[in-house]
Amino acid sequence: MMSYFLLKEPPRREHRLNACIASGGTLSDMKNRKMRCCVPDGERTFTQNNICLLLPALGMMNSIPNSVVLMHGAVGCGSSSHGGNVGVRAGNNHRWGVIKDGTWLSTALNESDVICGGEEKLEAAIREIDEHYKPMIIFVVAGCVPGIIGDDVDGVAQRIQSEVSANILPVHCEGFKTKIWATAYDAVYHAIGRVMLQDTSKNIALKKPEKPTVNLMNVSSMGRVDEVELERLLRALGLEVNIFPVFSKPEKMYAMTHADLSISTCPTHDDYLLKHLQEKYGIPFVLKHMPIGIGNTSEWLRNVAAFFQLENQVEKIIAEEEAELETALQEFKEFFRGKKVFVSAGEFRALATAILLAELGFEVVAVRSFHHDEFADSEYEKLSKITAKDFPLNIANCQPFEEANLIRRVKPDLFLGHMNGNSTAAKLGIATNVIYNVGLQFIGYQGAYQLARRLYRQLTNPGFNQNISKWVQLPYSEDWYQQDPFAHIKQSEGEV
Repeated sequence: MMSYFLLKEPPRREHRLNACIASGGTLSDMKNRKMRCCVPDGERTFTQNNICLLLPALGMMNSIPNSVVLMHGAVGCGSSSHGGNVGVRAGNNHRWGVIKDGTWLSTALNESDVICGGEEKLEAAIREIDEHYKPMIIFVVAGCVPGIIGDDVDGVAQRIQSEVSANILPVHCEGFKTKIWATAYDAVYHAIGRVMLQDTSKNIALKKPEKPTVNLMNVSSMGRVDEVELERLLRALGLEVNIFPVFSKPEKMYAMTHADLSISTCPTHDDYLLKHLQEKYGIPFVLKHMPIGIGNTSEWLRNVAAFFQLENQVEKIIAEEEAELETALQEFKEFFRGKKVFVSAGEFRALATAILLAELGFEVVAVRSFHHDEFADSEYEKLSKITAKDFPLNIANCQPFEEANLIRRVKPDLFLGHMNGNSTAAKLGIATNVIYNVGLQFIGYQGAYQLARRLYRQLTNPGFNQNISKWVQLPYSEDWYQQDPFAHIKQSEGEV
């Protein structure tokens, strides 16, 4: 099979992984493969909103030091960089003690460009960025407009690459091509893999590490405080760590191709590049488990240790870590016992977090994942073993009308969602907690303890959201709350 990296852009996840963004049922339905899922002519008869793959892609690209992101499209397409810049500033500060903004510009295509084409404007923008900012990387991000009018972004980059100092990396983020926004990770990895991991002429000489070295993947799904936790555990096994790609200096990226092993922190994020590193450079990988929670962190460590034949050493580390954590959690577990929780997040994080919450004593009453693919199968099995009851499971690319209906039905005491995804639950008076924030610890053994502390504080002082619910109403009618929350999800032929 031809390598995907020989193509100009990665395939859509709908095709590569049979990924799905519309499904409704229960955990046991998913485990037994009985969930209603995507059909060829569209996933819902009604859809309220969606996430464009440009959003997570910008989060990755803006974090790369000595780079400029050039949005080739309408000026509004880069606007999410303003919100994401908080993470860029924090990330730079946490790693190097320097508060530095990400740098992004736009070709700001207008009506005339749509008619006549925008390639000339793109070329001029690349030259101006190279001269003015002198970056090592220029990410040229193709939005919907150039994709529709047929601008050859890759052709422009290839034509002028020899005339500019920066490495030009075309990144295809045409939102109309896919509804699986996790394709963003593939798009950025594709660009970096085709340019920064191929050409060694602009990279510094590499000195062979004295210890076995691993690539630790982070596509902005964890902050520096979580990286430190995983580095601590991996170095306890005697391993050196390359963290990639966020905040990875361009001149050191090629070190990825000299590691002994690549380790995923989220299979949903990482499979595309890890398979390429194995195919082209012979680097094996671990693509199983997300180190969120007690059991998952231990299994993640065991997989890494097994590769280096460090089984005895890792079991000692795990025993010490689990014993210390169990003692620390005792003050919270009794308080959490029986309290109902609803989790909403990206696929693997949602399921791994639900498992952690069950470990802490919560009763998981609903899970919503933004999409589904093959990597989650093992997590459904784990979740069904640790939870005593079956519960609703929703695959939805941010459909708050389904979420509101589910919340009213399961009546959780606590809702965990992304920073911008907790408003529905908050307006219903439910205590909420952010499931991901670059400044908050979430990963590994220490992350489990820190999350428990935050949840304890939230649950003992839920007054803010309760007060919000008295004054704010959601736009859904009582009639909607009485309907099946999954009524708008289409069914394949023959399904009941």
